[in-house]
Amino acid sequence: MVHIIDRRLNPKDKSLANRQRFIGRARRQILDAVRDASSRRRVADIGQGGEEIRIPADGLQEPSFHKGGGRGVRDHVLPGNREYVAGDTIPRPPPPPPCSGRGASADGEGEDAFQFTVSRDEFLDLFFENLELPDLVRTRLSRTETQGLQRAGYSVSGSPSNLNLTRTMRNSLSRRLALRRPRREETRALDEEIDRLERSGRDPERLRELIRMREDLTRRTRAIPYIDPIDLRYNRFTPVPRPITQAVMFCLMDVSGSMTEDMKDLAKRFFMLLYLFLQRRYRHVDIVFIRHTHIAQEVDEDTFFYSRETGGTLVSPALEEMQRVVRERYDPGEWNIYAAQASDGDNTPADNPTVVEMMESAILPLCRYFAYIEVAEDRGWDMTTDLWQVYERLVKAGRPMAMRRVRRRADIFPVFRDLFTPVELKR
Repeated sequence: MVHIIDRRLNPKDKSLANRQRFIGRARRQILDAVRDASSRRRVADIGQGGEEIRIPADGLQEPSFHKGGGRGVRDHVLPGNREYVAGDTIPRPPPPPPCSGRGASADGEGEDAFQFTVSRDEFLDLFFENLELPDLVRTRLSRTETQGLQRAGYSVSGSPSNLNLTRTMRNSLSRRLALRRPRREETRALDEEIDRLERSGRDPERLRELIRMREDLTRRTRAIPYIDPIDLRYNRFTPVPRPITQAVMFCLMDVSGSMTEDMKDLAKRFFMLLYLFLQRRYRHVDIVFIRHTHIAQEVDEDTFFYSRETGGTLVSPALEEMQRVVRERYDPGEWNIYAAQASDGDNTPADNPTVVEMMESAILPLCRYFAYIEVAEDRGWDMTTDLWQVYERLVKAGRPMAMRRVRRRADIFPVFRDLFTPVELKR
């Protein structure tokens, strides 16, 4: 059987689109496997160590052309046939029974699903691919990171990899013109004249003069090289300070008595992904953790994720605590401010007007992006909560907010990617 597989890096025909579809299909299967693996892990284990990934072997096969059976009219010569006569229709063979492997035979050989292990870095790279903080801009230029490199003209010495061919050839041409180096056209014309006189046998005096001129041109050509070391020019780079992009992410989590353990687990999973994403993708992003019941408090990472304290339900104290931290440590003129809030949507009715006033006048004007995640038990029906109604009015008014619901572990990954995928990639 003949197989034709197109392995060219840049084919010129329609197989390029087929190859791109194949690569995209395999990549989606890997991302789906990473997503499933993340939903099975505990909160404390996300991003720890590698992960075994299994994808169907059929999804890895490249498209190929091969000889085989198919529909259409065909003429066959079947020696030893005792069942059919001319004009009989040969039935199509029955399909193989469904199984997890491929290519099984009587001797037990076949091909199972493809399984491999990705490292922690590979896992996180796949997990946070194409994600970024929305509207992140450089707001402070006084601090600098490590020195960067910037083009600073040319030098007469340097690494061969920095050789500037255009400037080198320009210098070479200028030098050859100034020294009147013989051109190839002059030498070629002189050779043709000498050859003509040698063949004709006429005017030997003129022939000797042309030969002397040819020797002089050869000597001058050798004395004036095409490229001289003084022609060489190298790109020069100088270290320059690079401006720094600063951002702070406020993580607000409701831990009141209305939040069940399953709801808290969903909220912690979301914030764990957010924490790993920021640590993985950005060097200068501060993370502020705020837990709130009827009171709010800035806490460290361990307390935020693992403390079991609980209490009443008020949202405005968390917003007040966020305002306090911004006033004390994060000047809005120098920092990109972001916030993510997770709650079950319950709030004391008397506190809702305060929340609306604080969000409109203080919180949202400071934030470049505010993400609200409402966690709830998977009850198979939707119920609009007080906090959802309050925030929905702000979103409809064009505020920089996004709202999503999470009811199962499997919802966390799609919601997270949807919140932090750039707008141009969603189109």
